[in-house]
Amino acid sequence: MRELIQIEEPLLQFRHKQTLEDPRDGLTLFGPLDPGKPYGVRAGIIGTPQGIASFERWVQWVQGPVFTVPAQRGRPPFPGFSAVFRTLWEATPLLRITVTDEEIDRFLYLDDPHQRVYGTVGLFADRILEARREEESKPEVWFVIVPDRIKKYCRPKSFIEPEVRQAAIRSFRGARQAQQFLSTRSLFTDMEEAAMPYAYEEQFHNQLKARLLKDTVLTQIVQESTIANIARPNDPNADSRQIARQSEIAWNLCTGIFYKIGGRPWKVADIREGVCYLGLVYKKDSTSGTEKNACCAAQMFLDSGDGIVFKGALGPWYSPDTGDFHLSYAAAKDLGDLAIKSYKKRVGHPPKEMFIHGRVRFEATEWQGFLDAAGEDTKMVGVRIRDEKDLKLYRKGRNPVLRGLAHVRNDWSAHLWTKGWTPRLQTYPGREVPNPLLIEISRGKAPIEVVLRDILALTKLNYNTCIFGDGEPITLKFADAIGEILTAGPVKDVPPLPFSHYI
Repeated sequence: MRELIQIEEPLLQFRHKQTLEDPRDGLTLFGPLDPGKPYGVRAGIIGTPQGIASFERWVQWVQGPVFTVPAQRGRPPFPGFSAVFRTLWEATPLLRITVTDEEIDRFLYLDDPHQRVYGTVGLFADRILEARREEESKPEVWFVIVPDRIKKYCRPKSFIEPEVRQAAIRSFRGARQAQQFLSTRSLFTDMEEAAMPYAYEEQFHNQLKARLLKDTVLTQIVQESTIANIARPNDPNADSRQIARQSEIAWNLCTGIFYKIGGRPWKVADIREGVCYLGLVYKKDSTSGTEKNACCAAQMFLDSGDGIVFKGALGPWYSPDTGDFHLSYAAAKDLGDLAIKSYKKRVGHPPKEMFIHGRVRFEATEWQGFLDAAGEDTKMVGVRIRDEKDLKLYRKGRNPVLRGLAHVRNDWSAHLWTKGWTPRLQTYPGREVPNPLLIEISRGKAPIEVVLRDILALTKLNYNTCIFGDGEPITLKFADAIGEILTAGPVKDVPPLPFSHYI
């Protein structure tokens, strides 16, 4: 069987069970799926005095409508936070914590990247945890407002200019020696403290998230320049390119915040009841001394739209010969048990069907582990999803193929265009001829058209960006980012946490 079919654009459900294609249309007309909390957003904020002031101005500004100038169908106006989400967001936060420029600069220009990032992250993480322990007010989410120079200098391979570079005190010859020292569990406390920065990845975002995971602290990291973008088109020296992004920033940031305080903005309208989707996450562990070791985790998404992330075992899952990741029978069974138990805890019974999404085909022993974890109550289907870089489909005219077009190759494989011309937007949000995803049912049985409809629907569940649809399903969209957070440091004993802790 080889044929082209069109998968209809999935509908999203909002307040009062109303459905529309575009999340921004639905939020504007009907409001979010879940009602907002009566007390609104209980936020804490940490940043420089300038960053805190910019944040409070931005929150006040985003209470009113934010228009795109000039108007664009793909970037609709944002009506205002309360108008969209039907809840309050006061410009004055519950708690303020100030970090001075002098404190940041004490670490930010060190010539050792591990010490530079570890010290900078510690300024924010330690004070958030201290406030959590000592303050009576308990924010639900913390806004971490960072100067742009933190993004510039606190990421891998950052370059510090000679005129501002500062020499760090080195107790070890390099990162590998420090990591080996930590693995010996030495009794020398001072040396352990000096070695600790080398146990973490030199990336501010990932390290901050990792260091706050155990304490289940929700954060939203925002650059100062992002929230300083509130100029009007006729203001002196206004940047028209930045102004054109104002409504986009408002939609994305406000939707993410509503989700992080416990509200679902929308869900897929016609998703099948009792079905859940599990995306496998892998990240090689660079501190273990062997290239085979990798961390495995899973993202599970329920038919309700909720997302949960749980960390699996660290082990030799990576094959240098094939470049693929595969679990052992025991590790697959443990991860499957964790997913089934988490589902039952939230729903009250095991799922009817579980679709496991991965980038490679599942091996027999690995799949048997998942089957034994599911038992007879849950039907298991393994689906391989990867970018198809060698296939392009052209059509006559100026526009590319429609989003949702599928080339069905046989009963278990197809190409699916999740990117393409979108009638609602009257545009294709891309620059090149779109490539499809290659979808293969590698284990179990399911109708290929059902699998394609599910995957297209899962491209519309990214609450971190309020857009029409992504190119990847949410089960795999954040796989790399989640893996990087879980391997950004010695993260242990992390309970199953909502997806919002990782975005």
